[in-house]
Amino acid sequence: MKTVHHWIGGKSVEGTSGESGPVTDPATGAVTTRVDFASAADVDAAVAAARTAYATWGTSSLARRTGILFRYRALLDAHREEIARLITAEHGKVHDDALGEVARGLEIVDLACGITTQLKGELSTQVSHRVDVAAIRQPLGVVAGITPFNFPAMVPLWMFPIALACGNTFVLKPSEKDPSAAVRLAELFAEAGLPEGVLNVVHGDKAAVDRLLTHPDVAAVSFVGSTPIARHIHATASANGKRVQALGGAKNHMLVLPDADLDAAADAAVSAAYGSAGERCMAVSAVVAVGATGDALVERIKERATKIVIGPGEDPASEMGPLITKAHRDKVASYVRGAAAQGCEVVLDGTDFTVKGYEEGHWIGLSLLDRVPVGADAYRDEIFGPVLCVLRAETYEEGLALINASPFGNGTAIFTRDGGAARRFQLEVEAGMVGVNVPIPVPVGYHSFGGWKDSLFGDHHMYGNDGVHFYTRGKVVTTRWPDPSEAATGVDLGFPSNG
Repeated sequence: MKTVHHWIGGKSVEGTSGESGPVTDPATGAVTTRVDFASAADVDAAVAAARTAYATWGTSSLARRTGILFRYRALLDAHREEIARLITAEHGKVHDDALGEVARGLEIVDLACGITTQLKGELSTQVSHRVDVAAIRQPLGVVAGITPFNFPAMVPLWMFPIALACGNTFVLKPSEKDPSAAVRLAELFAEAGLPEGVLNVVHGDKAAVDRLLTHPDVAAVSFVGSTPIARHIHATASANGKRVQALGGAKNHMLVLPDADLDAAADAAVSAAYGSAGERCMAVSAVVAVGATGDALVERIKERATKIVIGPGEDPASEMGPLITKAHRDKVASYVRGAAAQGCEVVLDGTDFTVKGYEEGHWIGLSLLDRVPVGADAYRDEIFGPVLCVLRAETYEEGLALINASPFGNGTAIFTRDGGAARRFQLEVEAGMVGVNVPIPVPVGYHSFGGWKDSLFGDHHMYGNDGVHFYTRGKVVTTRWPDPSEAATGVDLGFPSNG
């Protein structure tokens, strides 16, 4: 059976802990791979390799860094089919969705290739007599990334290309549920000419994570995952003097006003709720129907949802694949099975769905719950599966208040033909990313990704300008060069003049 090892110092390295975890094919339920779990010594070795590499990488020229990044970009493009197949084999998402994930990751590599513009400093001349002030940005050192199972290629690519372009070295801890894509990303970077130790990958569980959070040579930590773990990451790493960006969970709402195009809204709701089997932090999991739109909207969503083809990710006919593990599948199903008792109207129940010939796979069908009370578990929790809740509101104000009452503030959307209502919504809603007639408002690479409230712990969003600022720190340099013709002025104990 295949074993996925760590990637340390530019080569594959077996773990020393003696512990490993299973990696399953979600479509069959079969264990196809084992993945090494890192000991504290393994993590220390990766950090040591990164620290050694930083001595030269951190002072390397921008031309050298971007040259390697351009070659890496070309290799990723050439191998996108291979990376997508790895994602499908271990995560279960359909091939087209996996290809889309790689494409979105490539956007951030594109941004990193242009880092020369992002790292330009500022200069003010003659702030005083022969005095200039410059502001520059410098790398932090060794930084770490901890990434989730739902995007095993895209989220790592949101982190390390920008970090490395800024001059840092990196230790990545991907999800142990689907680790192969992360290792392949590192291998391709080595093929592009990245020096040994600049990018390292260690696998494992909480033990590996906690060692990264407390290691004295790790300067910053990036994380994407659930809110409870994001809170732990932020508290622990911050207490150990590290800079932290920890992106947590979500309950993304889509507000549908009475004037909206209901067919377009229904298409968007189905796509955003059930794409990637609902295992997206930007999935729409709650639709708020305003006024008399609810019944017609629910009927349209139901009609479209029943036509979605569910099957193995490698089957070109499949539009949605299985969930990542059996345990996760059972947890998602429990929300639907308990919904009626909590006051929900169960319009579609997908919990008994299976695929012929793949009965041991982690299958679940599409579920649709209507008239969901705000106290129901299906509404309150982040389910991370193909379950869509529909809530009713009489007015725009009531719908907005419902959305803003959520502890999450990752993303949200409004569907309307009214520009005034849309403008109000984008200013009044308490969320970090807003879509207007766009159901999943994930920003392009040169803007930044991140939420509010319990969806983000830390001050910086990911990639874009925020990403560059997170992986660098500012320095201000004040200089005075006397003219050779000037005589020394002598000692002056007064406060320096700006005149």
